[in-house]
Amino acid sequence: MRLGLVLGIHRATHRIGLFLQECAPGITQAEAHILCQLHESGNSSIAELHRAFAHKRSTLTSVLDRLNERGLVMRSVSPRDRRSFVVSLTRAGRKEAARVHALLEVLEKKVLQHSDPRAMDSFGRVLEALERAASAGGAPTYRK
Repeated sequence: MRLGLVLGIHRATHRIGLFLQECAPGITQAEAHILCQLHESGNSSIAELHRAFAHKRSTLTSVLDRLNERGLVMRSVSPRDRRSFVVSLTRAGRKEAARVHALLEVLEKKVLQHSDPRAMDSFGRVLEALERAASAGGAPTYRK
């Protein structure tokens, strides 16, 4: 069986990264996605960002550290649960997030203008199924 779905998605996400590298130099793909998530959803807990992207916790921490060092996000203790942190955009972060979001919005509009809405619904269900299958664990064992 050829891996058309998995390799196609990998290739597409890599192309998104290259698009961002060209249009928003200095912002990594992971940083761009977190900025866009905060732009769309507002302040988010670390747990919410983890659920949104499924990064390893250490990877998410590294991305947030870089964004924090550049003055784009800040972390503060959650007023509801002092054991957790809330991530928010700074003034500079809101500006950068809006810029990156606009770039990705243009890219998404280009795709959607040539796509059948029913096909997009089906594609969304395929992505959800892929995510569920990959999250289920239990890697197959292979015999030589």
